[in-house]
Amino acid sequence: MSDVSTDQVPEPGQFVRYLGLELTEVSGDQVVGTWQAGAPLHQPYGIVHGGAHCSVVETLASYGAAVWFGDRGQVVGVSNTTDFYRAVREGTLTSRATPVHRGRSQQVWIVETHDAEDRLVARGQVRLQNLPADTM
Repeated sequence: MSDVSTDQVPEPGQFVRYLGLELTEVSGDQVVGTWQAGAPLHQPYGIVHGGAHCSVVETLASYGAAVWFGDRGQVVGVSNTTDFYRAVREGTLTSRATPVHRGRSQQVWIVETHDAEDRLVARGQVRLQNLPADTM
């Protein structure tokens, strides 16, 4: 994580490491990550499984929302809708999360994934609930 203060962002868990997702920028305004399309993430027809795309969408949105909410508490995803535009078998993918809404109780983030030729592969939206520390 190059543009990230490690005290702001928790270490990725095993699942995120399995996806091969490398966070290159994390802030409350944008999260960027790269990952590799390949056989470990394929569904039976030899393309990246939609669940892998959804997982990347959820991960980037959650990191951004958590950094923005900061010490005020925690955030949890309550909705993830991801659309798929282009099948991918191999190569580097870059996903970018940006906020659409950051309110008192909820946030909405959009995540777009592009291939190495900058073609849109998938686009997801995640709605997150802000859980203030004094209510947990």
